[in-house]
Amino acid sequence: MNSEPANPPLSSWRDGAPRRAILDFVARVTTAGHPDFVPSADRIAVFDNDGTLWVEQPLPVQAHFVIDRIRALAPQHPEWQGLKPFKAVLDGDLAGVMAVGMDGLTELVMATHAGMSTDAFAGLVRDWIATARHPRFHRPYTDLVYQPMLDVLALLRAHDFKTYIVSAGGVEFMRTFCETLYGVPPEQVIGSSIVTKYVVKDGEPALMREPQLHFFGDKEGKPVAINTHIGRRPIAAFGNSDGDFAMLEWVTRGPRAGFGLIVHHDDADREYAYDRDPGLARLARGLDEGPGRGWTIVHVKDDWDRVFRS
Repeated sequence: MNSEPANPPLSSWRDGAPRRAILDFVARVTTAGHPDFVPSADRIAVFDNDGTLWVEQPLPVQAHFVIDRIRALAPQHPEWQGLKPFKAVLDGDLAGVMAVGMDGLTELVMATHAGMSTDAFAGLVRDWIATARHPRFHRPYTDLVYQPMLDVLALLRAHDFKTYIVSAGGVEFMRTFCETLYGVPPEQVIGSSIVTKYVVKDGEPALMREPQLHFFGDKEGKPVAINTHIGRRPIAAFGNSDGDFAMLEWVTRGPRAGFGLIVHHDDADREYAYDRDPGLARLARGLDEGPGRGWTIVHVKDDWDRVFRS
């Protein structure tokens, strides 16, 4: 087993039931001879990204990337000025952007994410995230990572857990920053994807991104993606919305001791307060059913001593 972190475990958490539940679970599954002991090869934990590891309001970070790309590309597409859903973006109508539904959002993603190689796309994301700023906090999105969740990642890895990200976000978008931000390497990042084709042009091979959705990694898609890409059933799952419900349900109903945790955003002063309102990050079923299923509900306002890493 690796040595413990230099700082006390979960040092950015306030002492309370959620912190104790995490520590108790880790102790049980890593103590040889305990009834809940799990061999290190099966110590797998999966984390949602948006709203679980970093800020997702007023829009998920990738949505802000899409908006900025639409604005940058607009001079090449004058027809967008009168065409939904592009018009809402160009008018700065965020409510209108969210009202277009999944088909409209997919159209925006394809217009900004396809028609280029995987290398070119990764370069666009890296350049954007290095300079983009959050509209409320006026700080880089990379500053708005939740320190308490970084503490959880560190604790688990110190006890021979392998940590994965399982998100509805684009897998190639996330892979540009997840290793730097969270210590999760690209091969342990699972997300939505678009069709990609292998081509050779002028003797040079490339992977080209096509304007067609390949897989949407939300809700019931999360357990499917975990099975496809990991091949082992995790024993811990962390989320923040009903989009993570199926993942937590599948993980915690497995044959081994399982742990499920939901981050409930209820701190409007330090971050945001949202849950049951309709939207991409709605949390209702998880709040209602989670406690009865033995899941840990984390209240940002009460349970986190600090929110962001810096």
